[in-house]
Amino acid sequence: MAAPPASSVEAAAPRTRRVRRGRRRRLEAGDIAILSVLVGVTIVIDVLLIWGTSIASIILSFTSYGGLGTPDFIGTRNYHDILTIDLSFIPAVEHNLLWLAFLGVVATPLGLLMAVLLDRQLRFSRFYQSALYLPVALSFAVVGFMVQLILSADQGVVNAILGRTHGNGIDFLGDPHKNIWMALLFASWRHTGYVMILYLAGLKSVDPALKEAAIVDGANPVQTFFRVVFPTMRPINVIILVITVIESLRAFDLVYVINVGRNGLELLSVLVVDNIIGEASRIGYGSAIAVFLLIVTLGFVITYLTQILRREEVR
Repeated sequence: MAAPPASSVEAAAPRTRRVRRGRRRRLEAGDIAILSVLVGVTIVIDVLLIWGTSIASIILSFTSYGGLGTPDFIGTRNYHDILTIDLSFIPAVEHNLLWLAFLGVVATPLGLLMAVLLDRQLRFSRFYQSALYLPVALSFAVVGFMVQLILSADQGVVNAILGRTHGNGIDFLGDPHKNIWMALLFASWRHTGYVMILYLAGLKSVDPALKEAAIVDGANPVQTFFRVVFPTMRPINVIILVITVIESLRAFDLVYVINVGRNGLELLSVLVVDNIIGEASRIGYGSAIAVFLLIVTLGFVITYLTQILRREEVR
């Protein structure tokens, strides 16, 4: 019997591959049940802990509620009191803005500088990268305890080195003119490593041909970076901006560990906690401050998601 022509075999081979590639394994009943449970549990937890609490806060912000009995609807009085009567709200907003400015002007450019240096394949660059990223693995609560050990007036490392202990130490954490800057210094120490990793990933994704073209055109390294590389990383820049804003708004652990967020370290997140679970429980009032934070945060989160979706569409 004659063998089929080679051309017919080659023509049939792609057809066979297409059939094999087109076959998909059908999910069995057990697989569907497992996927339904996993997805369902995640959705339920997300709805209860994220959306449920957010909606509850919005509703409670229009009430006067102390935690017991039935909430009394008072309209927008809580928001009016926040803007006109509460003397701690404006200083808290100022501290949050200062937090944002310090992270944006000091920590973020420093993280970018570290990323640029490490992108040049320095010797021991992996060690430097790990050392700079290590603070990111620490929670702000742990960083707060470290701040106390280093800057405490009586037993802090800095005062011990200066020989100023036993009641003669510099009050870095109690002085309202100093403690906010100390907190910002350690917050930036942690934020710098995070920004460095993001920018380092962005630098790795830049097409080397763009740099080579700029060098051929006569651009020096500084011009190449600011006119070619940095604009190319626009999506990374937007993401880092959004993350910086969110970090400044949700700052809480560090200042709360240092001195319960008082005496110069008042932040909006601290006001929320003090009003909801403080001595004088004002859940409605604290919820109004939380809604203010929610609105501001959502604006930047939506910006972040928009950038992500645009990048996916481009791909």
